[in-house]
Amino acid sequence: MIGRLQCIVLDCPDPAVLARFYAGLLGGEVDRPDPRWSLNDDWSTLHTPGGPVLCFQRVADHRPPRWPDPAHPQQAHLDVDVPDLATAEPAVLALGATLLRDAGGWRSYADPAGHPLCLLPARR
Repeated sequence: MIGRLQCIVLDCPDPAVLARFYAGLLGGEVDRPDPRWSLNDDWSTLHTPGGPVLCFQRVADHRPPRWPDPAHPQQAHLDVDVPDLATAEPAVLALGATLLRDAGGWRSYADPAGHPLCLLPARR
C-alpha cells in the first residue's frame, strides 16, 4: 500500500452549493474543520456519515460533464494521503502513473488511463 484515500474531489462552479446538494442526498456535515485542507469560497467539503469525504473545488468556466460524451470529461480526481512524498513518488510511477505537476506540498499524477490523482503528505 502506497497511501490512503483522503477524499474524492469534484470540479464545479459553486462548491458550497454542490456540498449542500450532496449533504441533502447523503447526509453528513458540510465544511467541518479538518487539518487536511483549508475551507474557502473555492473549496467546500462534505464528511459523509459512512466515512468518505467528498470535496468540491471551484473551476473557472466550468463545463459540466455530459456522460457518456468523451468531449465533456467527468471532472473528478482522487486525493491520496501518503506518509512521505519522496517515497511514494517512485512507487506510484512504478505502477504506471505519470507526473503532471509538482506543487511543492503535493504532486499531481495521471493514472495509466490519464485520470488525475494527487498525492499529499498525510496530516492528522
